[in-house]
This record gives sequence, C-alpha cells and structure tokens, in this order.
Amino acid sequence: MMSCFLLSVWRSSLILCLGQLLRCGEARVKTEVQAGPLYRVLGSPLYITCSVSGFRSENTDKHFEFRMTTPSNPNRDIQIISSKDDDFGYSNHLIRVRKNEIALKRLSPNSVRFEIKSLLKADEGEYECTAVNLEGAYDGEYSAKTVVKVIEDSLSVSSSASTPLSLNEGEALTLTCLASSSTSQHTHLSVAWYLHKDGQEDAQPIISLNRDFTLSPGQGFERRYQAGLIRLDKLGEAAYNLQMAKVEPSDQGRIYCQAQEWIQDPDGSWYIIIQKNAEEMTLTVKATEVVEPSSPSVAVEISAQPAALQEGQELLLSCDINTEDVEKRFFSVAWLKGSVELARIGPTGVLTVAPEYSVRQKNGELRAARTGNRNYRLILKPVRTEDQGEYICTVWPQERGQDDAFIEGEAKDSSPQWVSVSATENRLSIKMQQAENVTEGGGLHLSCKVDGVQGQLSVTWQLKSARMASFTEIISISQEGVTEIAEEFVSRKVRVMRPATHNFTLELDEVTLSDSGVYQCAVSEHKPNGKTHSQTQTTTVTVISIENRLSVKMQQAVNVAEGGGLHLSCKVDGVQGQLSVTWQLKSARMASFTDIISISQEGVTEIAEEFVSRTVRVMRPATHNFTLELDEVTLSDSGVYQCAVSERKPNSKTHNQTQTTTVTVISIDTLMGVSLISRKSRVTVGEKLELMCRVRGPHMPVTVTWSVQREAKTPDTILTLSPNGTISWSADQNHYQLRVESRKTEVIYYLLVIGTSHREGGNYQCNVSVLLKNVHKELKASNQLAVIVNNPVSRLDVSPIPALTRNMNTDITITCSIVTKTSESSLYSITWLHEENAGIKTIVSLDRNSIVMESKVDLGQRISMRRSKGPTFELTIRQARISDNGSYTCKVGEWLQDPRGEWYLLSTVSKSTVLTITEPAPNLRLDKKEQQLTAKEGEEVELNCNITSGASGSSVFYGVIWRYAAHSSSLKNASLVELDHTGLVSYPDNKDMRGLQERLRLSRPTQKSFYLSIQKAHEEDSGTYWCQVDQHQLDHEAHWQLKASDSGGAIKLSVKVTENNLSIPKEEAEMNTSRNQDLTIPCNINKQSSHESKFQVTWFWQKEIETKQRPIFTVYRNSTLQDRFGENVRLKYDHPDPSQFSLTFLNPGPENSGLYFCEVEEWLPSLSRGWRKVAVEKSGHFNVSVLTEGDANADSECNTRTYIIIAIVILIVLVLVLLLLVVTMCRSKGSLGNKSGPSLWGESVPMNTSRSGDD
Repeated sequence: MMSCFLLSVWRSSLILCLGQLLRCGEARVKTEVQAGPLYRVLGSPLYITCSVSGFRSENTDKHFEFRMTTPSNPNRDIQIISSKDDDFGYSNHLIRVRKNEIALKRLSPNSVRFEIKSLLKADEGEYECTAVNLEGAYDGEYSAKTVVKVIEDSLSVSSSASTPLSLNEGEALTLTCLASSSTSQHTHLSVAWYLHKDGQEDAQPIISLNRDFTLSPGQGFERRYQAGLIRLDKLGEAAYNLQMAKVEPSDQGRIYCQAQEWIQDPDGSWYIIIQKNAEEMTLTVKATEVVEPSSPSVAVEISAQPAALQEGQELLLSCDINTEDVEKRFFSVAWLKGSVELARIGPTGVLTVAPEYSVRQKNGELRAARTGNRNYRLILKPVRTEDQGEYICTVWPQERGQDDAFIEGEAKDSSPQWVSVSATENRLSIKMQQAENVTEGGGLHLSCKVDGVQGQLSVTWQLKSARMASFTEIISISQEGVTEIAEEFVSRKVRVMRPATHNFTLELDEVTLSDSGVYQCAVSEHKPNGKTHSQTQTTTVTVISIENRLSVKMQQAVNVAEGGGLHLSCKVDGVQGQLSVTWQLKSARMASFTDIISISQEGVTEIAEEFVSRTVRVMRPATHNFTLELDEVTLSDSGVYQCAVSERKPNSKTHNQTQTTTVTVISIDTLMGVSLISRKSRVTVGEKLELMCRVRGPHMPVTVTWSVQREAKTPDTILTLSPNGTISWSADQNHYQLRVESRKTEVIYYLLVIGTSHREGGNYQCNVSVLLKNVHKELKASNQLAVIVNNPVSRLDVSPIPALTRNMNTDITITCSIVTKTSESSLYSITWLHEENAGIKTIVSLDRNSIVMESKVDLGQRISMRRSKGPTFELTIRQARISDNGSYTCKVGEWLQDPRGEWYLLSTVSKSTVLTITEPAPNLRLDKKEQQLTAKEGEEVELNCNITSGASGSSVFYGVIWRYAAHSSSLKNASLVELDHTGLVSYPDNKDMRGLQERLRLSRPTQKSFYLSIQKAHEEDSGTYWCQVDQHQLDHEAHWQLKASDSGGAIKLSVKVTENNLSIPKEEAEMNTSRNQDLTIPCNINKQSSHESKFQVTWFWQKEIETKQRPIFTVYRNSTLQDRFGENVRLKYDHPDPSQFSLTFLNPGPENSGLYFCEVEEWLPSLSRGWRKVAVEKSGHFNVSVLTEGDANADSECNTRTYIIIAIVILIVLVLVLLLLVVTMCRSKGSLGNKSGPSLWGESVPMNTSRSGDD
C-alpha cells in the first residue's frame, strides 16, 4: 500500500513538473511597437503605438514607459515619459512633457500612443517602450524597441498664380502647381487641388493624384471630370497642371494646391511625413446672364435601368429634360420615391441629399451627377428591398436675377417609374477549425467565423455526443449581445466571446471524456426586412484520456500555389514511447487515404510507389515534430492530408493517433496576377518613362515579355526576360533599361524608356509565363497601358510684321523674325502666302533644310527669299507692281529632333501684314543755293549738284545735264555733259567747249549727288555752271517714263592766274674796289610765285653824275644772254643756283663806278596763252667805287704800318709775362734754405744698385 501511495505521489509530481516545463516553453507576455526605422521629417509630429498582451488582467489599464538612446551615446538611456510617474522624464524632456509637446495617449487598456508634436534633430535615436509589470513574476517580453530617423524637410510647393483672377462663366482656367522633394529616401508625392468657398469651414477637393498615381475627382466635381472638363496632368518631374475647361459660378472661392510626401514604413503601411499648401489664388466667376422673353415648355422623362433587380445590385435612375436652348438655361432636379425626396442637384451643380439618405451617401451607396446638358443620373448601389417603389423626377427651371440669385420657376414632374427589388439569396457562410483533440481536464477553444453577413447575427453553440441522438444547446448569444447558458452547462465554466464583429468563440474549461463529440455553431442572420437566414457548421472534438496522453497537432487548412512546395508539420505531445509516422493523402479522386511516405521508429523512410518519381521528404527536426515536404505540387495534390502516429511503449503497447488538415493547391492563374502601371502615362518628348509590371503572388521562375502596340498594328516585342536572367532584345537596346525589384508579395519589373520619342507612344503590355515542371504556363496578360508622348511646350514666337505702303517699281523687303524659340537646335520651315482677290497663293515654301519645296513660277526672278541670323526670313519683291497689293503671311514651322534622331513638327506660328503699292507723286527738288567758287589756274575744281527731295528705290532712276554760261563770250546756256538715267555719258558737240569738255569728269558718290570735276582749270573756264536733273521710272509695262525735272542753283566759278609772291633783297650796299680786283654784283631771289616760274634778270648801271639807268646785261628766261654794256668791258655771268644770279666785272676801271642794281621778271606758262609775265621786282642799289693805283698803294702802306704797331705791342706784353714768372720762381727757391734735394732730372741722381740690409 505504501509503495502504491509513493508511486501515485511521484506520478502527480512528475505531471506537475512537465506541465510547468511546457508552460515555460512559450512566453506569456509580449510587447510590440511599430517596426523601424521610422523616417520622419524635422518639425513634423511623431506617433509610436505600443501594445502589450498576455497579462492576466486584460481589462485593467497597463502602465507604459518610454526611453531613448541617441546615436552619439547608444549606451545611455534617456527617460522621456511614463503613464505612471509624471516626473519620470529627464529635465530636457520633462519640460516638453509639461508643455504638452510630448504626450502619451491611451488607446485601450493594453495600448498607448507616444506623441511628439514637433520633432527636433535631437529626437533621432532608438526608442524603447516598456510595459510596467505589476504581477510580480516575469514571463515574456516587457519591452520593445524601434529606431526613429529625423530627416530634413525638402518638400517644396508653389503655385503659378497667387494674384486674384476674374473669369466669366464658361471660360477656361489653367493653374500649375510645382511640387518636388529632394530627400534621399524613397518617397511618393500626392498632389490635390482644393477649393475653399466663402462661408464654408473646410475646403473641398477638386481633383487629386494619389501616391499610386490614381486620379480622383472631389465630391461635386465627378460629372465634369467624367466629361473631360476637369483634368490634372503631370508635366515633367515637378509640374502638376489643373485644367478646368468651363468654370462655373460654384467654382468661385480660394483655390490652392496641396502636396503630401508619403513614405512606406517597414510594416508595409504608408505614412504622410510632411504636408504643405501653396499660396491661395482667389477666383471670381461672373455668371452668364440669360435673358429670355418667355420660358419655353419643359418636358421631363424618367427611366430606370434595370426596372427589376435583385437586392445588392445597382439601380440607375435617369432624368432627361427636353426643352429649347437647354444648354443656356439652369434647372434644379430632384428624385422622389413616393412623396419622399432622395436627392436634389441645384442649378450650380451642388448636390443635396435628404437626411434619411445621408448615411448611404456617406458610405458611397448613393451618387447623383449631371452627365450632360439634358441628362441627370441617380445611382443606388447596393440597392435594398426597401428601395422598391414608385419614383418620379421633378424639375424646376431657374432664372438668374441681377444679384446673381436664382429665381425658382414652376415645377414639372415626370411620369412615375416603378422599380421592383427582390431579395437576394442567402450568402451567409460559416467556417470552423477542423477536428480538435483536447486532453482530459484541459480547456476547449472553438472558433466560428461568419462571412457574407447582411444583417444582425445570433449564435448558438450545440453538442451531439456519443450518448446523444441529437444536438443539445450549450450556450447562445443574441443579436443584442445577451448570452444564455443551457441548464446542463450552468455549473460548467463555459463562455461565448465575440472578439470581432463576425467571429464567435466557445470556451469550455476542464473538459471530460463525455465532452467528446460533434460541436455545432448555429448562426441566424436577422435582415432589416425582417427575414432570417440560418447556417450551421460542425467540428469533431476528441477528449483524450489522461492515461493515453498521446495527441497530434497539425496546422489548419493550408493553401499552396501550383508549382510551389508543400510543407506540413505534425507535432506530437504526451509521448511515452517510440514513434513512427505515416503521411497519407485522400484526394477528390480517392475514396480512402493512401500512403505518401513513412518514417519508422528507427528513422527509416519509405516512399509509396505512386510518389517515387516525386520530390517528397519526411523530416524530423525535433524529437516530437515531423514534417512532410512535397515539391512542385500540382492541382491533383489537393485533398485531405493525414498524419498517422503510432506510439510503441516499453510495455509493447501501441497507441495510435491521427490528425488531418486540408490542403488546397491554388491554380497559378488564380494565385498570380499581372498588372501594368506607370507613375505618368503622359510624357514629353525626351523625358524618361518608367513602366512597372507587377507580378503578384509567390516567387516563381517566370518569363516576362514586354510589347507595345502602335496604332492599329500588331504588337511589337521589346524584350523577353528569361527565368535565368537572360534578356533577348527585339528593339533598340540603347533606348531601354530593365530593372527588377523583389518584394515580399510581388516582383516588380521596371521598364525604363530613356529619352522618349513619338515612336514610344502606344499601348504597352507585359506577358508573364510561369515555368512549371519545365513547361511554360501563360498567365493572363496584363492590362494595356496607353502611353501618350506629347510634344514639349512650344515657345516659338514670330515678331509682328507692320503694314507696309511702298511706291510702285520699288524693291520691297518683308521681314519675318523669330523672337523666341524652344531650343537652340530647332530648325524652321517657312512658307510665304499671298492673299489677293483671286485667293490665297503660295509664293515660296522652304523645308527645314532650306530646300525649296514650292515656288510661284510666274514671278520669275522678281522675287527672292533670304535667311539671316536670328533666324530672320526676308521676302524681297523687286520692281513692285500694283498687282502685288494684298495680304502676305509668313508661316513658320518649328522642328525638333527627338532622341532617336527623327525630326518632328513642334508647332506652327503665322504672322500677316498688308502691303499697299502706290504710285509716288513727283517731288523732285534740287539745292537752289547759289555758290561762289574761286580757283587758281591749273587746279582741279569740283562742282556739286544735290537732290534735296525725291523718290528713291530700285525703280527710280535719275539723269543729269550740266550747263554752262561764259562771262565774256556768246555761250549762255550750253550743255557741257549729260548722264542719262541708264548710266550713259554723252558730250554735246560744241567746238567752243571742246577743250573744256576734255577736262571734265563726272562722278556720283550717292544716288542723290552728282559731281562735275574740271581738271587743270583755265582762266577761260570762269563762268556760271548749273545742273538739270530728270527723274525716270519704269511703268508696269517696263517703259521709261519721265516723272519730274528740276534745275539746281547757279555755281559761279572764277579762275585766276597764280598770285605774285616774287621777293628779292632790297638792302642798299657800298663797295670799294681797285682795278686789279674783280667786281661782282649778285642778284638773288628770296621767294617765287610758283615752282614752274622762269626768270628774266637784267642788271642796270647809273653813273655818279648821271640820272639815267642803263641796262648792261640781260639773262632771258630761256637762258639767252645779252650783253648790253656796249663798251670794252669784260663781263662774267654766273648762275650757281636756280634762285642765285651774279654778274662780275673783270678788272674794272674808275669809269665803272656808280650805282648798280638788278631787275627780275617772273614768267609762268599760261594754260591758254603761253608764257606770261606775272611779276617784276628790283633789287637794292650797290654803290661801287673803283679806285686808281696810287690810292690803292697809299691805302696798302697805311695798312702795313698798322700791322707792325700791333705786333710790337704784343711782343712787349709777352716779355713782361716771362719776367714775372722768373721772379716768382727765384723767391720760392730762397725760402727752402741751403738744404738740397734730389733733382727731378735723372742725370743728376746716380743709380744705387746695391741692396741694403733693410731690404
């Protein structure tokens, strides 16, 4: 007995220890926060949610504490905030907590939210949330950590217009929002345009582009969006263009754009890290006044599509208005069911909904919009049975008053429309877990999940055990949440819970063997129409005896993709011996379970024959855990898999337990989906285009083929990506790049088009095939994505061409200059058009390469076009005619080259001008001013004739006639020379002027200047000159016509001979000479009138006692000499220099004494009369005295005495100087005493040749 008692105690202790050991294997408490890192923007709020589970008291508020560590000091914890202790935080954070800048908000008893209102850079670090343990013992994880990164705000938002704008109703509005971010993180931008009406608290969205590049119109703008009247286009990388084709008075208010920057957190959720608004622009819309003399009749029709439908379908009620000028009128339209109004659309398009239908509108079940000028639609989806009834449409014409307020007219009702709604079939379905094994004394937990719910639910849990013939109730919960326990289970610990709206659980503690059986979940659905639908679901529960503790657990129903791998786990508890496991399958085509693979207690595996060729394995990762692995499953592998466990105990007893689970092999077509998206489907030439082919589902070896369909042609393959990564290119590889991004639930294949051209426009599609057992299985092709390649915005502008008025027969140039251009590499085509009464004709057309494509042949060489820098295009019309009148248009086309090198026409700009051709009136005027000219004979004289006014142009020609009247002859109006309008020079025949005509030269430096030059003017050229100018023009028949003639002012010319500038010395001189000395009388010329002058020199002599001056010698200008002395006197003539003359008397006598002088005559050659005397000058007188011989000797002796006296005086002075020097030397010698010194003379100093001892 004692041994049995001890054995019983030992067994109970062992069970208790094993139970505690099993409990220690799983942590009870678990604390969770958002996974990091969390990237948040500087200055934005931070929210971190922290929750805990596993505490015994689930409904009691838990306390939480938040700490952080900084990157600079990761080992130092900084306390921030606590829900338990108000003074928990350190000083820096405690100040912010008390200012409510940091807070801790409770969400539930087991969760809180940590908030920082405005992030600082110092807030970057690792945050730790700790759940305070008040239970004493620790069992689990009480803290969790996440990392927060604080990044700079790089979001920039601006709008193209901030000044108020006023538009008329029906005009177009275009606004541009520039939004960009330079953050290094992978973020998405969403952009929305908002309208904030006066008097309304909140702004309403007009249209938005979300982060997934999906466009959504705002409430009230759906109709215009669907009609294409409201658009939001993304232009380039940062421009978002809002276009409202026809503004309405309801659009009046403040319009602004809002940009939000989103980032995807590690848990896969998207979060707005920053949001900014651009400046508001105030829009004023002036309503169009419609004044009608009388209101035409209005007819209203209502139709239902379909008129008979089932509950849950879509009901479309259309209201059509038939009246005159409906597009110019305003209406209010309302839908009524019986006498109850559902919704109304006002005259400005504003929708109002009755209060009883407001909830359905908020949930998107009711929508109404104006779809055309006459058409209004109301949609109910899903329709309910209570929506059955009679509907009418009521229309009120609205007239706009002077104050823009609407005046409601008489209501007009449509005929009634009956709509019948029948109840739908019951869609209620229930799911429960499969057979459940529970140990005797343990707890039973069953779950009942309800789908397809359309009403309120009540649930009853029932049991049919082996000893019962039918199901008996255990516990129930009504639709109001009231629970009721059956009498048999009142004493048991039983509960029914509702953790979610459509989920119910049964909990039964301390089960016994009698609790084994079939448990049923009976669900009743109570619909609003009073109908009730019921559904039941059962599961088998086996209560295992405490003696046989062997139990098997498998995962619930498993879904596996076709071609993937199946992994099943079989966990065995309560093991007391050695185990062997057999995996079995019962598919839809099998009546019973068949073996797949088994593993014996010795670890030997055996594969069934049917699965020998398959890749199948049984593993035992742990002692009591067995797994089945089956690769490359097919659809036929679906079925019920059973894990059959045999336990062989040491006493040779064997216990068997089985557990099953359902495996569904999902077809790859169902599991995998292919979709094609792009951040922007409208791109500009030259921009990058990124297409994303999203392959959702399990990761499988796939082949991806990209193709594009242009116009109506067959699709062109771009590339094919094989499962091994090989790329087969079918298009130009230089224009495409491929990138693959693998995510948890999908693989994204990016096709990047580098430098799009119009050739890249079309419908793109990606096709995916999965490689299953070396066979490619095609998946459903992706949607087609239309890519539209737009031209860049043209900046081409051509300068205005002013109207021109020109004279006939002139050359006309019309200039067409490009002011602004889109690109420096642009090329231009040019076409000149001429519009006259006969219509529009193309004058000349050049393509972008300046090659003439079309030319008006009848113009011949009269028209030309030239291109210069700018570029500037000049159209020149020569010899304009009256028929050239009309409108001229310059049509310029700008061509750009796309990245493929192909040229495309970007835009065309035309500018016109009006050309008026007039026949000019004769207005020829010459300079009438008289001129006085003086010239020297031989000089060149230039006479000027200038036109002061007159027509100009290439068709105007002038001729000139120079006329002359002499001073002293009969020539009074003689024509000297004529230059006609064709450029021909002629000299009228006049023998009296022939010499002058030979010296005439005509020149024309400008079109309106005529010069006449007289070379080597003669004195006889003096007289009066004048010019006569004739104006000629070509008429339209190419005949010359004299249009005007005028004469210039008189030019009086005086030609004079050279002036007298002759100058010779005038000084008087005396000269004494003797017979034996020659007498020279010079005659020098200081200055002469011309370098061409010739001189005639005559010397004169006047005796002392006479008054008559006698010429004694003459030198003529031709160097002829004439001795005119007439006496026996020898003369000598000398001419050493052109301006020096001298006459010498050889051995003159006293009789030759007297006054002598010379007379000089200056002669110059005359151009008309030969040599002529121009000047006569006389020199000063030389008074010459020729002495006899005695007088000469006396003079000589006197001179000799004078010379002797001078020599004696000089000699005496020299002797006195010498004596003075001797006396001075003697005195200096006596002052030296008797001491004698060495003489300076060498002879008196003997040379000592011996060397002394001092040397």
